[in-house]
Amino acid sequence: MKSFTAMKFAAIAAAGALALTACGGSGDSGAAAGGDEAVKIGISQFVSHPSLDAVVTGFKAGMESAGYTEGKIEYDMNNAETDQATNTSIAGKLAADSDIDLVLAVATPSAQAAAQAITNVPVLFSAVTDPVDAKLVASNEAPGANVTGTSDMNPVDEQLKLLKELAPDAKKVGIVYSSGEANSAVQVKMAEEAAKSLGLSIEKAAVSASSEVQQAASSLDVDAYYVPTDNAVVSALEGLLQVAEKNNVPVISADGESVKRGATATYGINYEKLGEQTAAMAVKILKDEAKPATLPVETISEVDLYLNEKAAKKVGIEFTDEMKKEAVKVY
Repeated sequence: MKSFTAMKFAAIAAAGALALTACGGSGDSGAAAGGDEAVKIGISQFVSHPSLDAVVTGFKAGMESAGYTEGKIEYDMNNAETDQATNTSIAGKLAADSDIDLVLAVATPSAQAAAQAITNVPVLFSAVTDPVDAKLVASNEAPGANVTGTSDMNPVDEQLKLLKELAPDAKKVGIVYSSGEANSAVQVKMAEEAAKSLGLSIEKAAVSASSEVQQAASSLDVDAYYVPTDNAVVSALEGLLQVAEKNNVPVISADGESVKRGATATYGINYEKLGEQTAAMAVKILKDEAKPATLPVETISEVDLYLNEKAAKKVGIEFTDEMKKEAVKVY
C-alpha cells in the first residue's frame, strides 16, 4: 500500500496584496503578550462536535504558548449549535463589542456570518473547506479585507482511494450532506470527480438539519459511506454509523475524530494542530506583524492515517500490519 502519511500540502504562499485594505483591529488590538491590557478574542463556533472543539482547544493552546496566558487574554465563547438565527445573532453581538480585538470563527457558516457583520476588527476563520467559494476572501493568496484564516480542505481523492482499497468490491458510495453548508457542496463535487477514476458512483442525500441524518442514510442503498467535514452530519454521526453497521458497510470519514467515534478509517486532518496554526496567525495580527488583507489562507501541512479496528471487524475488514504501523491512531 502506498503511504500518504508523509504527503505534504504546501501552505499557500503569498501572492501580494489586493487593492482592498484590511482593518488592523480596534485601537487596542496591538496589545501583545507583554502589554498592559489584556487581549479580548470573540469566538463564534457553529456547533459542538469533536473536530470543531479540537480547533478551539488548539487555538487556546497556541495562544498560551505565545505568551497569552491567564490575565493577558480573555475569551468571549459563543456556540450557535447549528441554529442559523443564533449564528447571525452571535456575529452581530461580537460586531457591537468595542472591546473585541479579534474574532475567531470556527466552521464555514460562522465565518460567513462573522465576515458579513464584522468589519472593524480582524476575523480569523478555521475549519473552512473553501474560503473562496464561501466568499470569505478574494483569493487564498491575498484575502483582501479583514478576513483570513486556515482551511481544512481534506484530500477527498486519497480518502476515496482508501475506501476502494479497504472495500475493493464497492461500487456505490453514499454521501449524506447538509444542503445549507457551502463546504459540503464543494466536497461532494470533489468526491464525484474523484469517484470517476475509481469505478465508483456517488449516491447523495441532502439534509437540512442534523435530526434528518439517520433517515437520509437509510434512504441510500450503497456499498459504503463517505462523510465529509459537514457540521450537521458529523454532529449526528452516530445515527449514520448505526445504519452502516446494520447494512454491514464501511464508513470513511474526512476527519480523524470521526474514526474515534466509530467510522472505519481515514486520511484526515488533526484539528487541534489546525487550531494551533490559526493561533500563530492571530499572534501575527495582534502584534501588528501582518494584516489579514495580505496574510494568505493556510492549510494543514500533512494528513494522518486513522484506523478503527473494532468498526472494521464489524463489517468484515481487516487492516494490514503495514497500515497499522503507518497509522497515527488505531482505535
